[in-house]
Amino acid sequence: MKKHIVFLTGAGMSQESGIKTFRDTNGLWENHSVEDVASPEGFERNPALVYDFYNKRRAQLKDVSPNKGHELIAQLENEYKVTIVTQNVDDLHERAGSTNVLHLHGELRKVRSMENPKLVYNWEQDLDASSRNEEGHQLRPHIVWFGESVPEIENAMNIVNDADILVIVGTSLQVYPAAGLHLEAKQGTRKIYIDPNPSQVLEATIEVIAKKASIGLEAFIRKHL
Repeated sequence: MKKHIVFLTGAGMSQESGIKTFRDTNGLWENHSVEDVASPEGFERNPALVYDFYNKRRAQLKDVSPNKGHELIAQLENEYKVTIVTQNVDDLHERAGSTNVLHLHGELRKVRSMENPKLVYNWEQDLDASSRNEEGHQLRPHIVWFGESVPEIENAMNIVNDADILVIVGTSLQVYPAAGLHLEAKQGTRKIYIDPNPSQVLEATIEVIAKKASIGLEAFIRKHL
């Protein structure tokens, strides 16, 4: 049976592709307050701003490409069972070739019904308040905003619990519930944390590689695989 490597990836994973992180912009996301563009309250206050924000983020995906880190993870599927649990809403893991990706916080290239959250649609064009599904429901970005529940968290916990090796890449380990996922790994699971500015909230058993994603992943592969 192939070893199961689970990757928990955050904003630092996509930073090398040109996608900004919250941490590096003082709590701003592309020069916007997170509360304004990534919360139910922000959407209620100014839906036009929120629609425009995600339209621009969706368009940005056409101008960025997977980086070496994404490609390294995808290549591991040739020899290992690989599952990715990502906090990122881009599709760079998939575009690099990874086939088993769970998006905890939603996806930029999807939208959903505001009346039935289970009705999710692939979406490439701009979205606005007039956008409707076939049932006439207004559509919103398929993004888990701050203050909303994370529907995939139990699936993510089960994935982490099944890992033989758990690799945490490019996350501050500050946004819950995702930040606590590493605690779900079973006893004996090897844990590696790759980040140029690693969080201090760590178990003693986690090996830290204090480098950016692509370089840290190369080091992980050389040492452990």
